[in-house]
Amino acid sequence: MGKNRNPLVLLIFLAIGIVIGGVIGDLLGDVVPFLSYSYPIGLSSPLHLDLSVLDLTFGLMLDVNVASAIGLILAYLMYRKL
Repeated sequence: MGKNRNPLVLLIFLAIGIVIGGVIGDLLGDVVPFLSYSYPIGLSSPLHLDLSVLDLTFGLMLDVNVASAIGLILAYLMYRKL
């Protein structure tokens, strides 16, 4: 409880958990169909900001499936065990 934990380590654990979970969901999606159910989160079209001298385009889309959500939870639990 009183441990000093680095938030960067948490972000790395969560990113690895999402990626590994997503790969497992894609690989096992034919065998266990509920693992590949996904829901896209983010901007469907990019946000465009034109400031005459600077032209910016922002966009982010995250496709979360059940296996990546499980990987996210497991990664957080592993981080807590550190």
